[in-house]
Amino acid sequence: MKSSVFNDELLTFLSESPTQFHAVQNMTELLKKAGYQSLEEADEWQVRNGGRYYVVRNGSSLVAFNLASKEAAATQGVRMMGAHTDSPCLKVKPNPELFQKGYFQLGVEVYGGVLLNPWFDRDLSLAGRVTFQDKSGTLSSALVNFIKPVAMIPSLAIHLDRDVNNNRSVNAQRDLPPILMQVNGDEMINMRAILCEQLKSEYPSVDVAKILDYELALYDTQPAALVGLQQEFIASARLDNLLSCFIGLKALLSSDATQNALLVCNDHEEVGSLSAEGAQGPFLLSVLERLWPDPEFRTRVLRKSFMLSMDNAHGVHPNFADRHDGNHGPVLNQGPVIKINSNQRYATNSESSSLFRWLCEKVAVPCQSFVVRSDMACGSTIGPITAGGIGVTTIDVGVPQFAMHSIRELAGSRDAFALYQVATALCDCERVIV
Repeated sequence: MKSSVFNDELLTFLSESPTQFHAVQNMTELLKKAGYQSLEEADEWQVRNGGRYYVVRNGSSLVAFNLASKEAAATQGVRMMGAHTDSPCLKVKPNPELFQKGYFQLGVEVYGGVLLNPWFDRDLSLAGRVTFQDKSGTLSSALVNFIKPVAMIPSLAIHLDRDVNNNRSVNAQRDLPPILMQVNGDEMINMRAILCEQLKSEYPSVDVAKILDYELALYDTQPAALVGLQQEFIASARLDNLLSCFIGLKALLSSDATQNALLVCNDHEEVGSLSAEGAQGPFLLSVLERLWPDPEFRTRVLRKSFMLSMDNAHGVHPNFADRHDGNHGPVLNQGPVIKINSNQRYATNSESSSLFRWLCEKVAVPCQSFVVRSDMACGSTIGPITAGGIGVTTIDVGVPQFAMHSIRELAGSRDAFALYQVATALCDCERVIV
């Protein structure tokens, strides 16, 4: 695959995945087209050597895998890749309707560590999952996406806040409710009624009787794009971490299937990963237990396995270079980053990093390293959680980016394809344990 084709597909995936639910739906569509079979957790599984399968939990987490053979698993383990589907955002509250000075607004809740200031003055839309009852009394869920801009959080004019450029803080309760429309007099708007009409518009054949509940998020309608005088950057919402989900998916699809390979994309990483579908939950382990039920055999498999935990890294910002350790400032478009932390916020050790460097050399991809400044705190990933949960040798890596957790982030247009090449080499590699 050419890097230009890869990036075109990546931009489409980013733009069409405004929530983790849409991301998983889009990933499953690509898996289906490639011949992967869907498995339901509530059903008895009948899997075979040479088969390709995927399973979804909560509509927001996914495990997909190639089964080469039991013998290959016993002698060579499983090549694993992990990422997360969720991104920091603003989510609509259960009773969100606000009416102030003739405007209809929505109460929102901050999800994850959102960089709040960039959310102002953007063309925003709504997307997510809606659970409803049809006229036969059946409960169902469906994804909705308003697509067009329907909301905005306008800034306060500088004339009314002269000190804004020197000292601006955002009060999440007071400052963030977006404006959706104007209302007259005592006119009352109901969010569930709006969602009912949206469902009917997107699914004309569904006979909706009542909206029961929803999980909705605001998102920026500006699509993902290549930017820069030489198109050397990717600008998009949700690069952290849909970019890694896409890399892992394409690597799995591109692998030659001679080795057992697996991709896990978990929800809720941005809020700690402790949920039924999060990395700290039982999802991945339950899949592994069903594939290899015997505990001793499964332990042998995992000790020969390797996990590539992919989550974006902090590129050294030219305006804030002093926020990085002088010897560990990754540069965009200079290759994927090995993330290291001696306090185990990342799962990398010398053996897992050596294997990754070897894979990079094998496909002629440069790599970099990141260590946070010793006087600053370090974020975490699903890597240590997964390694601690199933005992698999793990490395944390990622594409360097700017503006992490902003409504629009920036990465290098060459780095995602480079990490895809390394991940594909991992899936096809005969030996992964030092």
